[in-house]
Amino acid sequence: MPAMARPRKTPGNNKGQTGQSKTGQSAAKPSRKSPRKSLGKGRSSGSRKTAGGLSRALAWCLRKTLKWGTVGAVWAVIVFSLAAAWYATDLPDVDKAFSATRRPTITVLADDGAPLVRTGDVYGRLIGLNDLPKALPQAVLATEDRRFYSHFGIDIIGLGRAMAANLRAGRIVQGGSTITQQVAKNLFLTPERTLKRKIQELMLALWLEQKFTKDQILTIYLNRVYLGTGTYGVDAAAKKYFGRPAERLTVYQAAMLAGLLKAPSRYNLIAHPARAKARTAQVLKNMVAAGYLSQANARQADIGTAPVKSATASPGSRYFIDWILAQVSDYINPGDRDLIVRTTFSSDIQRLAEAGVEKALSRNGVQSGSRAGIGQVALVALTPEGAVRAMVGGRSYGESQFNRVTQARRQPGSAFKPFVYLAGLESGLVPGDVMIDESVTIDGWRPSNFNRRYQGPVTVKAALARSINTVAVKIGEKAGRARVIETARRLGLSGNFKPTPSLALGVAEVTLLELTAAYGPFANGGAGVWAYGIEEIRDGGGSLLYRRGGSGPGRVISRRDVAAMNDMLAGAVTDGTGRNAGIGRPQAGKTGTSQNFRDAWFIGYTADLVAGVWMGNDNGAEMKNVTGGGAPAKLWRDFMAAAHAGLPAHALPGLDKIPDQPPEKESPGFWKSIFAKL
Repeated sequence: MPAMARPRKTPGNNKGQTGQSKTGQSAAKPSRKSPRKSLGKGRSSGSRKTAGGLSRALAWCLRKTLKWGTVGAVWAVIVFSLAAAWYATDLPDVDKAFSATRRPTITVLADDGAPLVRTGDVYGRLIGLNDLPKALPQAVLATEDRRFYSHFGIDIIGLGRAMAANLRAGRIVQGGSTITQQVAKNLFLTPERTLKRKIQELMLALWLEQKFTKDQILTIYLNRVYLGTGTYGVDAAAKKYFGRPAERLTVYQAAMLAGLLKAPSRYNLIAHPARAKARTAQVLKNMVAAGYLSQANARQADIGTAPVKSATASPGSRYFIDWILAQVSDYINPGDRDLIVRTTFSSDIQRLAEAGVEKALSRNGVQSGSRAGIGQVALVALTPEGAVRAMVGGRSYGESQFNRVTQARRQPGSAFKPFVYLAGLESGLVPGDVMIDESVTIDGWRPSNFNRRYQGPVTVKAALARSINTVAVKIGEKAGRARVIETARRLGLSGNFKPTPSLALGVAEVTLLELTAAYGPFANGGAGVWAYGIEEIRDGGGSLLYRRGGSGPGRVISRRDVAAMNDMLAGAVTDGTGRNAGIGRPQAGKTGTSQNFRDAWFIGYTADLVAGVWMGNDNGAEMKNVTGGGAPAKLWRDFMAAAHAGLPAHALPGLDKIPDQPPEKESPGFWKSIFAKL
């Protein structure tokens, strides 16, 4: 028999051959290798395969990312280039970088030449960087753009930092604009937040970096940046806030101006001094961090220097200022010229008026706990010729800019009666004539007196002094309603007067300024009065553009009637409803109270000053039994006594010779004049 062939060895199969089972099956037994070694070999082989697969997948992803990233970048460049080209066609004229376009300034002066307010845009002198104190540009750079001298107009690091800070905060808390970008925006662009404006800003920033040196860009910025209250440039702001040129700014003042850049209105030195101080402290810390200041120098600057506020008018005078500014264009066309407006305003008399109003409100106002319920007070004072010296349009200009002297139209009540009595005098009545205070009915309407009682026979003079309604209505009817309206208009009232029986009781609405000015002819001897506040207007170079001339509408009351009216209205203070207004010198005036105590007035005058007071509520709510002879008369007294302190007393016009009877051959008398018309 031939020998049996020996099985051929295969790699790694030796142990399988020697370990055959009795059944003849080869390699059926599991390997005797330790599980640890077997597993180890198996993992090593699988890892090599997995690693190879991951490497191939990663390489594929990288290739795809690189490919599409490149494609995306190319398209981004194309899109940006097209957008830039499109927006470049709409870029402003860069040659106008230094041509300032601004609102002209209007400077309002008091009667003594002291400045009250300046409105409009104010640009300071152009100052070179080397002429400024080093602390000023350092404070600006430390706060606004520390890498200004190292970037190319766009700060990539600053943009990244700002984006990270905004993402962490979930809102915009930092900006990444460089000083160059701010110059581009301030000089050429609008403040609107659009993609177009941002792209144009970047393009212009790059252009500026090519056109100007870094020092020139910083110089442009410091001379053109807005710093609040209408000031542009560091020189204008230094003069506005500190009363000195920019060359003389201290370290602390320089830091304060730099602090304004973040939010000129919020950190305004005049309106918000506490915020400005806190912001300045932060700027000083920025200067230390940037290496411009040592800690010791920063502390010394903070302690040793305080901001100096520029002089400003009192808040109450803003009512007068607003009234003046609204009139300037009626006199001249300002164009682009700066204007200087000298007014009739007296700061001393204004302070007395404001003090009087504050005292009256603390005593009677709704916020003082008083039961009077007086919500608002207005006061105006003018010369007998109409020059307005003081104006308080309400209890607080900050709370309400509505001017109750010039804008509010209210019922004057009995303060209108002097015009009714004047119409009666012009019809032949004299102060000594006797009238009957009695119940009267006209067209179904029955007027009543304030005290609901009748006094019987009274003189015309006494009836006005005591403010008797029935007599006023009778005089109005006898003189004629049309004549009463004509008399009121002749003296300057422009209310919507209707020829009804109640006309004589002051139901037509008027303004406090008109009513007070209408008493002026009694104080000046009969000349018509137009209330005014502007004396002259000049341009910025001092050239005269307007000066008040003329003397108003001329004579509107005869001398005889002026004397009679002054006699009767003086009696209203000495013996009538205006006794609380007495100031111990020749004076006259009249109280007024509208229906249900909605308005309370006192209008009075001396030979030197005419003043009117109104009290009430803007919504027409009733006051608590407040009459013109009460709180308004007392306020008028306190103010006028202070305003006349140290002045010699002057007699009212015509009171040295008061005609109780009509002179011969002049007037046929009141009753004959009436009957002659029948």
